[in-house]
Amino acid sequence: MFIQDTVKTYKGLPGSVYIIFVARVVNCLGNFVYPFMTLLLTAKVGMSEKQAGFFLLAGYLVGIPGSILGGKITDIIGRKKIMLLSMTLSALCLVPCAFFVLSTEYIKLVPYLLIAAGLFNSIGGPAGGAMMNDLTSPLNRQAAFSLLYLGINFGTALGSVIAGFLFRNHMQLLFLGDAATTIGAAALLLLYVKETKPAKEELKARLKGREGEEAEKGGVLAALLRRPALIIFSLVNSMYSFMYAQTNFSMPLQSTALFGQELGPRYFGTFNLVNCLMVIFFTTAISVITRKRKPIYNIASSGLFFAFGFGMLFFVKSFSMFVVSTIIWTIGEIINAVNVGVYIANHTPITHRGRFNSITGIINGIGGAISPYIAGGFIAVHGVTNIWPIIFAIGMSASFFMLMLGIVENKKAAEIHSEVLGSDL
Repeated sequence: MFIQDTVKTYKGLPGSVYIIFVARVVNCLGNFVYPFMTLLLTAKVGMSEKQAGFFLLAGYLVGIPGSILGGKITDIIGRKKIMLLSMTLSALCLVPCAFFVLSTEYIKLVPYLLIAAGLFNSIGGPAGGAMMNDLTSPLNRQAAFSLLYLGINFGTALGSVIAGFLFRNHMQLLFLGDAATTIGAAALLLLYVKETKPAKEELKARLKGREGEEAEKGGVLAALLRRPALIIFSLVNSMYSFMYAQTNFSMPLQSTALFGQELGPRYFGTFNLVNCLMVIFFTTAISVITRKRKPIYNIASSGLFFAFGFGMLFFVKSFSMFVVSTIIWTIGEIINAVNVGVYIANHTPITHRGRFNSITGIINGIGGAISPYIAGGFIAVHGVTNIWPIIFAIGMSASFFMLMLGIVENKKAAEIHSEVLGSDL
């Protein structure tokens, strides 16, 4: 039944979307390093929680100019070339880490190489988003974004368990495996996906009847200011990023504190597996249930699941309750993930897709960037358990703000509709 529902939901998408899906599976199968960054920096490199949070923040800040550059050249040069270049350079940064991590003399260079890898990833991020916007329309976007999200988690589900067992004694394989799968994913894009950057003559024909995606003249800031709802949306969505960042920062720290240095990383890998299995088996169903509602309202509801899923960790002391928490916040993650890209795409002009994906990505990522640093300082003083009531409050607030934005947008759309009817009469 699950396979039949999945095939039906994702049937009829552009062929390149399926190739990108397979490439995401391959790439994320080796996504060994970044989910364990906090433990790598604290347990292996010897940083404090606050220092680790600062390095994660630095990685984000370095990625800002990379994302801006990537968005600009994506709209000029094209999507595919930028994606291939960024993936290759990122993989090359991971290879020396495999050898430096074994050396007490050079291990401190590893965080800087990972920041460099993140920089190259940030250059390719807007290109990937723009390519998906090019390949889809409002009619099939949720299905396409849902499929890619499914691919990411299908690969990560296996990769997280492997990484959990390799982390303690086989760090070298984590870096080499991550680099190899990144190159493999790039090869799939190179061989089977064509460039999607729209030609000039395609712009008007492709966007007929799609308000919000019409071609714009001028720079990215002028075009963005004409879409204030998208700016507000991105700022509120950064609150979701703040919460979600704790899955790879406070959660592994709490898991290790509760279950010890040996079991903690393994249990954390298991929680990641539960998260990914939930995504694999429930993304399709959740997409079907929510597809008739506007993306903004779906995202508002996801904030409630984040709030209660993370908030309950304040009380959690057992492995089983950790799993329950993971199930709850994962539902919020699924709803958020399959709707955020749709909302942004529906409000992005075709002429600025690379740059809009860059700017909205930067704004959305602010919360995730500052989250480890702020949490690290807070945890150093108050302990990891006390971070979760704060995350609960952020989740409830974000949900409310998204709901209000949706109501305002609906009211504005109704006013425009009334004016159009009045002018026709």
